[in-house]
Amino acid sequence: MTEVTVTLPDDLVQQARQAGLLRPEVLAALLRDPMREHRVERLFATIDKLSELDPPLTEKEIAAEIKAAREERRTRESQ
Repeated sequence: MTEVTVTLPDDLVQQARQAGLLRPEVLAALLRDPMREHRVERLFATIDKLSELDPPLTEKEIAAEIKAAREERRTRESQ
């Protein structure tokens, strides 16, 4: 696990602590949800770009693009 230091206003920290929001699992969820939304947005943006191609990609080409994107994501996440 990686330790992260964040500077926040004292009153916000106190309120977050009282609400139980400073636990690692809660903070992780607070980060994961927007990241998941971002990935979905990128997926739809990619779909839009693919739909604009002329001629359209074949199913085999689409599968290859998906595989390459997944490999790129795995490489990025492992760094």
